[in-house]
Amino acid sequence: MRHLIVVLFTLGLTACSSVSVDEYRDRQPTFSPEQFFAGALTAHGVVKDYKGYASRSFVADITACWQNGVGTLDERFVFDDGEKQTRIWTLSRKDEGRYQATAGDVNGVGRASVSGNTMFLDYVLTIQLSDGSIDVAVDDRMYLVSENVLINESTLKKFGLPVGGILLTIIRHPQESVVCPAE
Repeated sequence: MRHLIVVLFTLGLTACSSVSVDEYRDRQPTFSPEQFFAGALTAHGVVKDYKGYASRSFVADITACWQNGVGTLDERFVFDDGEKQTRIWTLSRKDEGRYQATAGDVNGVGRASVSGNTMFLDYVLTIQLSDGSIDVAVDDRMYLVSENVLINESTLKKFGLPVGGILLTIIRHPQESVVCPAE
């Protein structure tokens, strides 16, 4: 019984500890949202259920522009079952390494922190269901692995328990030009 208590206590401590974005401060290449999220990008990913089963896949075309310190990411998703979704993010820099993020299906304001090659973004996403909607907490962890490639892992939680996840790669296409709205 004593061993069980020690194991449960250790697991409890482990569950409470989390990696800080600041631990990546020396990692390269340095991630700048203003530089990476600019122009034409594509995302390729999978949506996983609470057991880790990849239940859906998607491709998204992203057009990203920055004007007066505000970034707009227009994401157009096509899922493997034919469903289409659009999400338009607005990113605003608050101070060194800190951003706010909003989107139409995000409840409130998301908070992002950037350090080294990494950005963590936490927000509450409203997911539409056939019989209503559900709000889930999203923990996005983005890692810039080269100048034009970013890997993103998201954990979705409800009542503090994992209910799903998203794993995706975002690829920049700097050779493609995009038309941004006039200032």
